[in-house]
Amino acid sequence: MNNIRKKHELIDLFCTLVQIPSPSLKEEKVINKILEIFKENNIEAKKDEYGNVHAFVAPTDNNKKSLLLSSHMDVVGDDSPVNIKLNGNIIETDKTRTLGADDKAGVAAAILLAIETAQNKDFKHGGLEIIFTRDEEQNMSGIHNVKTEQINSEYVLVMDADKLGQVQIAGASYTKLTVNVKALKGGHSGIDIDDKTRLNAAKLIAELVEQIPQGVYKKDEFGVVTSINLGVIIGGGIETAIDNIKYSDIKSNKYQECIIDRAVTNVINTKAGAAYSIRSSSRDFENNLIEEIKTIADKFNKKYEGLAVCEIETSMHLPPFEKSDDETLIEVAKEAGKNIDLDVEISSFHAGAETHIYANSKNKNGVFLKPTLVGLADIFNMHSADEKMDYKTYLRGYEFLKEFFKIFNK
Repeated sequence: MNNIRKKHELIDLFCTLVQIPSPSLKEEKVINKILEIFKENNIEAKKDEYGNVHAFVAPTDNNKKSLLLSSHMDVVGDDSPVNIKLNGNIIETDKTRTLGADDKAGVAAAILLAIETAQNKDFKHGGLEIIFTRDEEQNMSGIHNVKTEQINSEYVLVMDADKLGQVQIAGASYTKLTVNVKALKGGHSGIDIDDKTRLNAAKLIAELVEQIPQGVYKKDEFGVVTSINLGVIIGGGIETAIDNIKYSDIKSNKYQECIIDRAVTNVINTKAGAAYSIRSSSRDFENNLIEEIKTIADKFNKKYEGLAVCEIETSMHLPPFEKSDDETLIEVAKEAGKNIDLDVEISSFHAGAETHIYANSKNKNGVFLKPTLVGLADIFNMHSADEKMDYKTYLRGYEFLKEFFKIFNK
């Protein structure tokens, strides 16, 4: 790797960090290395109570606003060695494990910008804050343990997207919605089949699923805003089948066939249910969708009053990252891209990230944080042994980051 290390200090730093394994909640070695690098460059840095790293470059102009850079230190993978190699413009591993460009590309870029900013005493800026989190890949416990009320900045760049020039200004929530149906009278599938008061819950859940929307619910110029996806339907006499199923059948992916083969068919079923995931970058559209489903349930309950009951339950697992009315970061990104001749793609993303936690938190001044998700390199096949990064796009991404910080402090 010496030939590529000589190309840029950024690449040298990136290679140093990715060769330190840091699975979720086992990031101690890379944390220590990051703190060592900051100390060597006289940059204030510390761990919080949870192990997240906070670093600070003091402002040289108190009339300007500070900017927060955020990335996560953990990677998908284990403690095994990270053997990296160069293949043309591509940095990759020996295919035995993940590379860890997700998200050490963001970590290395933030460290280098902090070093260069601290060394440039003539550059007038409002200060640079850095937060590196733990455990983003599994439970996002790191960001949940950041004391955002101690953050100075209002604007946040979360450097964790996978394509150079991506500037993602909204992201979807994750809400689980369950539909439960209970028929009030069961019975024998032969003797009682002509009794109109004995409704089959498995049939009723199918009726409800037919009426509930599936797929894209709302879309705008930035992409999908709100969607709903049916995850599972359960209905019928499956209790006995589940009790008797073998672990070997589950492991060999034969559980569906086993359940169907062993399910009881001579009972008029009384219980059934379905579970959905709802994703939305708009609280209003998400609420509208949930109310629409509740209306479907109300009509169902009136139709089958005294015979069956439908109940709807929702639980939010991740709040939405809604587009801010403040377009400061969008305008800065556009100008920075134009100045270095880089195409900047303003979009939303239909998934979750640390942006969602920042966007729903306030800083030390009681102001809601305004994050955006930024891509500094083309990273391919993340979370797999085939993960790789185009280092030339990474150099361009760092150029964009430096120009962004310059424009932000105009």
